[in-house]
Amino acid sequence: MPLRRAILALALTLAALSPAFATAEHQYAKGEYAIIQGGRAPSGKLSIAAHGGGEFGNDNFHVYLMAEPGHRRLAVLDDISSDNILDTAPDAFHAAWSQDSRHVAVSFRSERHIVTLNLYAIDGRRARLVDAPDLFRDVTGRSIDRKTDGDMRTSVPALTWQAPRRFHLTDYRVFVLDDTALADKLGPLGKATTMKDGRATIQFSAEADGELLPDGRIRMGKPKAGQFEELE
Repeated sequence: MPLRRAILALALTLAALSPAFATAEHQYAKGEYAIIQGGRAPSGKLSIAAHGGGEFGNDNFHVYLMAEPGHRRLAVLDDISSDNILDTAPDAFHAAWSQDSRHVAVSFRSERHIVTLNLYAIDGRRARLVDAPDLFRDVTGRSIDRKTDGDMRTSVPALTWQAPRRFHLTDYRVFVLDDTALADKLGPLGKATTMKDGRATIQFSAEADGELLPDGRIRMGKPKAGQFEELE
């Protein structure tokens, strides 16, 4: 699972910055649309680039679908803006393109240890946001709202393509709770560690293969246990 570990390492590295520099920032020049990590599509005709204004790059920040090789703006990617990002530097964003350049997953930090994964269908000059897979939701029957659920301390999803419509998804999360009930519910997909103050650190780690269906829905295979981290 090199991609999940790479994204986790990036998230933890950025989170370890000093409080004064807890975000990865970039001051964009006028007309500068910087291609993010993995942003060039396999077709060579498209890319994903970031741009923002102001000293820290967070004024009217957006991520764009670009036409290549002319590097011309085509569309704004929905649900990535100054309202839900932590970083503005292009290297803090990661794109994973399908082999046919028809879909792209974009990962970015929305909080210090929280990575958001958005999935887009590319239709000509447009990038349409589609409902991203969520293994935790599939297993537990509930979604986590990062803005209101303070118990989730880490979340690192990662998607790698296996074919134009087939992919592999890993979902790693860490919760701090008063008991181990969640770990009991997760079974082999969960791991509990007792903290010195008596609370429990619950890891959720799962992976599964998925497929994008012609009608736009996603069919996920049965999740199996992923890798757990050694927590202190």
